[in-house]
Amino acid sequence: MEFNKSIFWHRRDLRIDDNAGLFKALSNSREVIPVFIFDHTILSRLPKSDRRLVFIHQEVKKLKRKYSTLGSDLLVLHGDPIDIIPQLAEANKASAVYTNRDYEPYAIGRDKAIHETFKAKGIDFIGTKDHVVFEKNEVLKADGLPYTVYTPYSRKWKEYFKDNYKSSYPSEKLTDKLIQQPEKQNLIELIEMGFESIIHEFPKNSIHQDTLISYNEKRDYPSQQGTSLIGVHLRFGTRSIRSIVNESLGKSETYLNELIWRDFYQMIIYHFPHSAENSFRKKYDLIEWEKDIESFDLWCQGKTGYPIVDAGMRELNATGFMHNRVRMIVASFLTKHLLIDWRLGAAYFAEHLLDFELASNTGGWQWAAGCGCDAAPYFRIFNPYTQQQKFDKNFNYITKWVPEFGTDQYPSPIVDHKYARERALNRYKKGLDRL
Repeated sequence: MEFNKSIFWHRRDLRIDDNAGLFKALSNSREVIPVFIFDHTILSRLPKSDRRLVFIHQEVKKLKRKYSTLGSDLLVLHGDPIDIIPQLAEANKASAVYTNRDYEPYAIGRDKAIHETFKAKGIDFIGTKDHVVFEKNEVLKADGLPYTVYTPYSRKWKEYFKDNYKSSYPSEKLTDKLIQQPEKQNLIELIEMGFESIIHEFPKNSIHQDTLISYNEKRDYPSQQGTSLIGVHLRFGTRSIRSIVNESLGKSETYLNELIWRDFYQMIIYHFPHSAENSFRKKYDLIEWEKDIESFDLWCQGKTGYPIVDAGMRELNATGFMHNRVRMIVASFLTKHLLIDWRLGAAYFAEHLLDFELASNTGGWQWAAGCGCDAAPYFRIFNPYTQQQKFDKNFNYITKWVPEFGTDQYPSPIVDHKYARERALNRYKKGLDRL
């Protein structure tokens, strides 16, 4: 079916090239109107100096400029998409609205509400898979149920990949279908939406080839440039997942496995939406957490007296990034050493990580806490000292972020490791034995 006029709604796909939903819209429409909405429901949860919003605004500006060079324009609005999208469709007499699917509970609810509105009006609402390689029901067990363990999922993913992988969508070759807009709309500024326009340097959206080749050897050492730093670009779709996969093929199986973890967690949050806010393994919600706000605040500030933990938290606070190995260490420390609810740590990461994705963030925290779908067993408790000895032997990472380390100004540990380990084991066992 070809539509006379369609709207393409950009969300977590801030690019024109290799955009699956945009490709579909351009392929099936005589004219396409591109739109982006600053969703005030999402924005209302963010701090006023949120670095991610600065990144999004910067990338929307770039995208708008690119549309302008094609004679078109990106319509940028601020408000509730549940109201705005139907109003736009009616005002422009659009027969269809295309977008790329999102699997988080809020997004699913929002899209369902728009779909119901459109059904009554005879407008098509068409979603497309774009920000994952394989989505919700594409990689399933033989009985048709979703995997809940990563390793067999990854094996099936790789088998399916051989025959079903779509390498790219040449949306950039169909831009003659874009609506022509001689008069361009001014871009809404952050201050108009109640946010600060802070200065921040963001990672590049390219991966150095040496990083991929040496990824397996260097990825666990936070003082080295051993990871891709591409997470924020995957999160907001300034690079397509397909382009990243294509770049990694034949260079790093380990890096590809990390991308598969991302698909895995997106599949999990779709099939098990309760895991967005509660333990995947519901029995773990019976564990009694400490209500120790003072220790939580010290963890947030990077003042626990455990140098590898403090370095990670300070890196996060200063940059919006934390090395992946250190993410596991600080998460284990909060949930096992301090026995503080993983949800508090996940919420802190959600507020500060540039590359925050609900599915991966929740999955990672539940892995550390032992309550996730494919978690470390609860009795696996990282020793921060041995982790430092393995991955920052010469204290290069620690001294970069904790300059007072080794002086009288550096605090003593807020909890003894041996005591904390025994307390965690007893508390977890007691909670799980209550069943």
